[in-house]
Amino acid sequence: MPTSRVIYNPNQITSASPLALFRILFGIMMFISIVRFWHYGWIEKFYIEPKFFFSYYGFEWVKPLGEWTYLLFIICGLSSILVAVGYKYRLAIITFFLSFTYIELMDKTTYLNHYYFISILSFLMIFLPAAAYYSVDVRKDKKKAYEYIPRWTIDCLKLLLGIVYFYAGLAKLQPDWLVRAMPLKIWLPSKYDTPLLGNLMHENWVHYAFSWGGAAYDLLIPFLLLNKRTRRFAFVLVVIFHVLTRVLFPIGMFPYIMIVSALIFFDTKVHNKILERLSSLLKINKTQFDNNRTLSYSNTSATKLKNGLLIAFFVLQILIPFRFMSYPGNLFWTEQGFRFSWRVMLMEKAGYANFKVVDGVSGKRFYVDNSDFLTAQQQKMMSTQPDMVLEYAHFLGDKFVRDGHQNIEIYVESYVALNGRPSRQYIDPKVDLMKETDGFENKEWILPY
Repeated sequence: MPTSRVIYNPNQITSASPLALFRILFGIMMFISIVRFWHYGWIEKFYIEPKFFFSYYGFEWVKPLGEWTYLLFIICGLSSILVAVGYKYRLAIITFFLSFTYIELMDKTTYLNHYYFISILSFLMIFLPAAAYYSVDVRKDKKKAYEYIPRWTIDCLKLLLGIVYFYAGLAKLQPDWLVRAMPLKIWLPSKYDTPLLGNLMHENWVHYAFSWGGAAYDLLIPFLLLNKRTRRFAFVLVVIFHVLTRVLFPIGMFPYIMIVSALIFFDTKVHNKILERLSSLLKINKTQFDNNRTLSYSNTSATKLKNGLLIAFFVLQILIPFRFMSYPGNLFWTEQGFRFSWRVMLMEKAGYANFKVVDGVSGKRFYVDNSDFLTAQQQKMMSTQPDMVLEYAHFLGDKFVRDGHQNIEIYVESYVALNGRPSRQYIDPKVDLMKETDGFENKEWILPY
C-alpha cells in the first residue's frame, strides 16, 4: 500500500549546537552594536539632545529618559553579554528584548528595518532553549543540560530569516526598482571613490544589475540556504552581498548580523566544529556538554500557551507586511503600512514642511522655525512621513496653547520629491491638523500622488 510522506515532523530532534552558536554570535553582535552606538556619540545625539521625540502610535507612554538613557544602554549591553555566555539566559534575553525595544520606541525618527528585526528576533529567542547547550547555565546546573533539542526550535529561526529575505524580495518587484533602477540610480554615482568598483558606479547597466540582482537574491537566498546542495554557494552569496552593501551604504552592523545568522542553515557538523575551535581558543572542554540527553516538552498548559504565542507571532510576521493593501494610493508616497514590512532601501525621499500657526478667530498667523524644536535628522525624517507631520503639528498646537495663544489652528505647506521625480505638494494645506487624529484609518489629508 502507498504510504503518505510526512513533510514535517514536529517531534524530530537535532543537535543543540546550532542554537547555542547562534546565541553566542547574536550576543556578541549585539554587544558590539551597543558599544559602537555609544562610541559614535549617538546616544546623546539621538536620545538626549532632541527637545521633542516622535512616538509610535499606541506607545506614546514610552518616554525619553534623559541622562538615564546611558544606564539603559549599559543594561542592554550587559544583558547581551549574558545572552552570549548563557548565564541566567531567560532573564538576560528578556532584559535585552525589553531594553533594546524601549530604546527603539523612544523616537520614531530612528526607525530602521534591522532594529525592528533585532527586536522581534530577541522576542522569539525568549521561547527557544538557546542555553540548553554550551552555556554557563548548564555548566552550573547539569539538570538543565541537553545535547539534543526539538528541531522546530532551530527551524523557527530559519523561518524568520526566510520571511525577512523573501518579503524584502517581494517588495522589490515594483516599477521604480526594476524599470527605473531607483533609487540606486541616485545613490550609486556618489560612490565613485569605492575601491575597485568606483569607476562602474556611473554606469547605467550597473544600476540595473544591482536592482535586478538584489531582487533575485532576496527572493531566492532562503531556498538556496535550505537546500544542502546549494548551501555553501548560497553562503558565499550572503557574504558577498552583505559585504558589498556594507561598503556602499552606511547601514551599521546589519550586514554582519545577517552573515552570522545565515550559519543557522548549516548542518550540525559545521556548528560543532566551530564550537570545538572556540573551545580550544577559550580552553573549554566541550565534551562536558555532550551528555546525550534530549529536551522534550510535556503537553502542559504552559507549553500550549508558548506554542500559541509562537504561532501568533509568525502569523503576524506573515500578515503585517501586507497591511498596506488596506490603504489607497502609492505606498511610498503615503507610507501607510510602510514600516515593519521589510521594504529595505527602496526609496529616496526628500522634502520640507513649513508649519503655519493661525488664530482661528482673528486670522493672525506666524510661521514656525522647525530648528527651534527638532534636530536636523528629525526635520529630515518628519518632512516626508505623514504621521510625524501630524504628531509634530499637535505638539506645536499644544505648546502655543500653553504659551497663552487662543483658537490655535495648525496648517502645513509641504512638498516632497520621490525617487528622482519633481517635488509635489504633499499635505493638504487647507486642513487644520489640530482637528485630525492619528490611527490606523486612511489619512485623507495626504494629497494624492
